[in-house]
Amino acid sequence: MTDLEVNMDENKTFLIRGEIKLVLKHKTMFIGLFLVLLIFVVSLLAPVISTYDPLFKDPSNRLSPPSKTHFFGTDNLGEDVYSRTLYGGRLSFLTGFSVMFLSGFFGTLLGLVSGYFRKFDFILMRILDGFMAFPSVLLAIALTAVLGGRLSNVIIALSVVYTPSFARVVRSVVLIVREAQYVEAAKAMGASSYRIIFRHILPNSFAPIIVQGSYVFAQAVILEAALSFLGVGVPPWIPTWGSIMSAGRAYMIVAPWIIFFPGIFVILAVLGLNLFGDGLRDLTDPRLRGKRGV
Repeated sequence: MTDLEVNMDENKTFLIRGEIKLVLKHKTMFIGLFLVLLIFVVSLLAPVISTYDPLFKDPSNRLSPPSKTHFFGTDNLGEDVYSRTLYGGRLSFLTGFSVMFLSGFFGTLLGLVSGYFRKFDFILMRILDGFMAFPSVLLAIALTAVLGGRLSNVIIALSVVYTPSFARVVRSVVLIVREAQYVEAAKAMGASSYRIIFRHILPNSFAPIIVQGSYVFAQAVILEAALSFLGVGVPPWIPTWGSIMSAGRAYMIVAPWIIFFPGIFVILAVLGLNLFGDGLRDLTDPRLRGKRGV
């Protein structure tokens, strides 16, 4: 091995150690990651740690308070709130991940096309601005009402809602990177537009895409719960955090535990995702490292 190769390896090791130190210093990101992983693992182990079938109904124990038999109490149909909350986390996380993936894929594609090929920019951005003109909740309600109250339709509706925000973030990055000297050099060497986009521009867009993805994940969990709470999301017998709280809103005075426990899960999941996303933003933006002590 030559001295140059040895120096390159030492520089890489030094950079990796520096990045690890930066990550370890950001405690809020670890708190957020811990909360997300904790709720995800608990929801994933729902078939093992749940005490009842989430669809089992026992009318004789309806609206029972939390006890050793029913940890989170029961709802108006005698269903175990603890088991339904655990199973609801699986669907809520599935919805959030699916929406993040779909909206991230199509939003990134639209952002790349709009930012690099300027002849498509005006048309695409005006269409996306039209979608963004509607409040997220109203647009999601309208799309879900048209498509029908199924989990797949809720995922499609939420993906449509959050695709424009992804596209605008990616477009803003592309507009900056496409003017960089290495991109101009690639053009001068005769590289095709697709090679420039996927070899040079897209890799430099990963950091904001990841941060935006964590934000969309959290917002999708909240919005799915809101749709289910309003009765326009998944059918009420399917356990999600929003559907559980929707069933308990009529009994909030006599049985507040029906809303309280799934609400706590929603709060912790969204808090964890926001803390994790905030940490990722600080780590990927050098301008914020000194300000946050990262």
